[in-house]
Amino acid sequence: MFATYLIGLREGLEATLVVSILVAFLVKSQRRDRLPQVWAGVGLAVALSVLFGWLIEYTSTSLLSRSEDRELFEAITSVAAVVFVTWMIFWMRRAARTIAGELRGRLTEALAVGSFAVAGMAFLAVVREGLETALIFYSAAQGAAGDSGPLLALVGGIVTAVVLGVLLYASALRINLGKFFTWTGALLILVAAGILKYGVHDFQEAGVLPGLNDLAYDITGALDPSTWYAALLAGMFNVTPAPTVLETIAWIGYAVPVLLLFLRPARRKPAPAPTTTVTERGADTGTEAKAEAATTPQRA
Repeated sequence: MFATYLIGLREGLEATLVVSILVAFLVKSQRRDRLPQVWAGVGLAVALSVLFGWLIEYTSTSLLSRSEDRELFEAITSVAAVVFVTWMIFWMRRAARTIAGELRGRLTEALAVGSFAVAGMAFLAVVREGLETALIFYSAAQGAAGDSGPLLALVGGIVTAVVLGVLLYASALRINLGKFFTWTGALLILVAAGILKYGVHDFQEAGVLPGLNDLAYDITGALDPSTWYAALLAGMFNVTPAPTVLETIAWIGYAVPVLLLFLRPARRKPAPAPTTTVTERGADTGTEAKAEAATTPQRA
């Protein structure tokens, strides 16, 4: 359940920060009349994400009658979830410093067009996070059919993210978002490695990949699957006591290089020469910087 809580917390906080940037910009620009359109776009994005999650689950449990088809469907969604997790983690690492400015620029353009453009811009800014969350959650919660624990953990993570986002917006809480996204990113890479391992196992169950009975090792005697710590490792990172050779290769082959790339210190580009004067920037620069600092993730 920790894995799904982490997914909800990470994706929820990203979406909450996006909404906070949009709301802060409208409030500062004296355009509070456009806030209902922003909330309408956000609400539609959440509804579509829930519908997408239900559709994935319905397809797996009701539309696919053969077990081989279900295994293949789950394998494909697992691989897709790993791709999205990897892309999301590295995108946030690269775009953290510029996301606030980009969102304000898009919202400025939408304000010039009209209400539907504002709602559409807010919808597009949030729906990506929602669709990713639904897909990743489905893949991470496979094997927990009939158990409401993963869903409750996901909701708990999202609620925690919303509370943190509200406190950050109100400047009642100061946290190092750069370190937060670095640590949660590293943990999510391990979660993604487990999802990929699960996907490889499903491909083997479906007969697409060989080696279902070729075990890399068997430490069931030392890591009893019935113990709480074995269940914790399996639930968080899909570390099992008797994996196949291909599952082990997939887990290590993904986790090790991706972690090394993600944790590698980023090269700092030299700051460009200033092109504006203090007078040209205006008297409200300090206020804008304060709003951005409260809502924009900072690199570690």
